[in-house]
Amino acid sequence: MKKYLNLFDFKQKVDYKTEILSGLTVALALVPEAIAFALIPGFSPLTGLYGAFILCLVTSILGGRPGMISGATGAVAVIFVGLILELKRNFPEIEPETILHYVFATVIIAGVLQILAGLLRLGKFIRLVPHPVMFGFVNGLAIIIFMAQFPNFYEKGTDNLLSGTPLFVMLGLTLLTMLIIWGFPKLTKAVPSSLLAILVVSAIVIGFGIDTLTVADTMREGESIKGGFPPLSIPQIPFTFETFKIIFPYAAIVAGVGLIESLLTLNIVDEITETRGSGNKECVAQGTANIFSGFLSGMGGCAMIGQSLINTSSGARARLSGITAAIMLLVFIMFGSSLIERLPMAALVGLMFMVAIGTFEWASFKTFGKMPKSDVIVMVLVTLITAITHNLAVAVLLGVIISALAYSWENAKRIRARKYVDEHGIKHYEIYGPLFFGSTTLFAEKFDVQNDPEEVIIDFKESRVADMSGIEALNKITERYRKAGKRLHLRHLSKDCIQLLGNADDIIDVNVLEDPTYKVVVDRVRKDGDTELKRPFNIWEL
Repeated sequence: MKKYLNLFDFKQKVDYKTEILSGLTVALALVPEAIAFALIPGFSPLTGLYGAFILCLVTSILGGRPGMISGATGAVAVIFVGLILELKRNFPEIEPETILHYVFATVIIAGVLQILAGLLRLGKFIRLVPHPVMFGFVNGLAIIIFMAQFPNFYEKGTDNLLSGTPLFVMLGLTLLTMLIIWGFPKLTKAVPSSLLAILVVSAIVIGFGIDTLTVADTMREGESIKGGFPPLSIPQIPFTFETFKIIFPYAAIVAGVGLIESLLTLNIVDEITETRGSGNKECVAQGTANIFSGFLSGMGGCAMIGQSLINTSSGARARLSGITAAIMLLVFIMFGSSLIERLPMAALVGLMFMVAIGTFEWASFKTFGKMPKSDVIVMVLVTLITAITHNLAVAVLLGVIISALAYSWENAKRIRARKYVDEHGIKHYEIYGPLFFGSTTLFAEKFDVQNDPEEVIIDFKESRVADMSGIEALNKITERYRKAGKRLHLRHLSKDCIQLLGNADDIIDVNVLEDPTYKVVVDRVRKDGDTELKRPFNIWEL
């Protein structure tokens, strides 16, 4: 508990003023985002706000990355659209209130899966995400954040773009917000520029009675963000296998998308703060937060890169900023709804525009012509998939798969063999590059079994056997030399290769492989009458 009272994990002094002001800024930015994401599947604004409050509070206290902000997200909201359609297909007469209970149950199951992922220490697999995929993810997310602000430039309830005075007012206030955020830090960093921009623009709009889009205008008629403490809501659904079959696939997708987005955001914040968070701890925190969210009428969610960048760019590095953001969000819901609903969207749009500009990896353009083409293709592809589909999990997984295939292809082409015959008439094959599933065909083509001399040495000093396909390739080449009646020796097998070959005795019929004198020794026991003999065998004798 002392760790959380210190509100920091990296043994640095906490700047309480910065943390609190940063948290207030994040809370203001969370409001329109939570409302917008709740409206995607047709939930009430309070469902999104409750989810944002619970996610932000729990992950700030328990999470593995101080300074990172979690809340209701669009990536998770989109998944619920599919769940709702599935429910309506199975239960045509289902009521909206009952649908919410299915959603809450889905969020709870997703939370359990995320906790299991953390306990099984699966968070470390985020290391498998290559840098081009990270670039693509960040750039795609920046485009999403940027494009998500454009509906605020349309007339309410229509597809008509603002024109005339309303458009100029919206553009002017947005540019003023961006100018303050950009310029104020050059004068002083005593107050977060994002918070100052929101306060200044809001004061201008409210003080002069300027007619422009407000937070209240983004909600449907009759809806409000006013509410109380999140009410307890135990899902009232049939606890049957049929119900489980419907909601479990969506819960698994919510868990996967949430963890991928959260762990990638964690890596980005790690780079910004030059510290290191705990992925497994964050998995458990996300799961715990989603379980609480499901039982407290929230729509669930995950880490939010936009709000996390607002927080870190304001100077926050501790847990206090996230806790403050969550508490202030609840204060807005319970006591300050009328004031928050009057905030001009131009101020929040300008803030999110600056977040998008800061999120985009402009340095990625320098990779064109300098990095391998496969990396550039992966980066661009992940960016486009993320921006077009908004499905971050699919974009990242496809990027990882393509990167892995490109890596395998490049390594498959690198296997080479230096060939020569020594003074004793022995043919040597010095192998370079890994022997794995992608390189087995090229490996087999290196040998001229029929024309080779009676004794052949394959030297693996600059190579290694990486997988079962490599073992099978060795088995086939030894079988070819055996049928040709020629002696084959393997040299410089590494310890892990010997272990791998030893574990595959059902394939190549060996029990123990050692290479102390640069030849394979097989310690086999065989019967010779009543006498039990041990002797070494070359692999061609197997």
